[in-house]
Amino acid sequence: MYAPERQQEILRLARDGGRVDVLSLAETFQVTAETIRRDLKALDRAGLVRRVHGGAIPAGRLDFEPDLAEREGTAADEKDRIARAALAELPADEGSVILDAGSTVARLAAALPLESTLTVVTHGLPTAARLADHPGVQLHLIGGRVRRRTRAAVDAWALRAYGEIRADVVFLAANGFSADGGLTTPDLAEAAVKRAAIAAARRVVLLADSAKHGQEHFARFGDLADVDLLITDTGLAPDDAAAIERAGTEVVRA
Repeated sequence: MYAPERQQEILRLARDGGRVDVLSLAETFQVTAETIRRDLKALDRAGLVRRVHGGAIPAGRLDFEPDLAEREGTAADEKDRIARAALAELPADEGSVILDAGSTVARLAAALPLESTLTVVTHGLPTAARLADHPGVQLHLIGGRVRRRTRAAVDAWALRAYGEIRADVVFLAANGFSADGGLTTPDLAEAAVKRAAIAAARRVVLLADSAKHGQEHFARFGDLADVDLLITDTGLAPDDAAAIERAGTEVVRA
């Protein structure tokens, strides 16, 4: 188990049980107590737990992540406009795309014209379901452990699969983005898969509504400079869009 995966599980145990202790965690994960102390220090530094003698307790402010149904209904009009604008960024027929797990990216999947002939790779179950009957799409579903909150496949299987492909473009989702904070999401395992998807594509297009600008979450998976094109809505101030473009990322405000 990688350190980020272990830390995510430690955080879950702390939230579920109200506290965790070093010795029990060391036995559970078959690592040294010093390794667990480093994990707790990292989580404490991120503001997700508070260290106490012998262990840690959940912090008062935990990084909240809304479930899929709630995210589907948030900023729906903006997400629809972003998805329609993203259609212009699809590669030519017979091209290949990666569709990240996310409500806006799922809207792009639903908007794909029936005449499109593309190879599509995704680790998002809702996205795959929307494309399963598309006549022109060669669909590849990435496997792994499925997170219930986002219906996304994560962990080693997903990382291994993305390491074996090279797509024309990835349409990426994020819970937060900013020039300083980069690209962030609440979950470490999902962040790792997003990072792998970025590495598996020649071009990176971020689909994110303007409310996510300036937000920072626990798990960072890239810099805004990793993004070739940001498609957002008109809620992003022109000055903010210009600053992002000066840093090297093209911006479309739909």
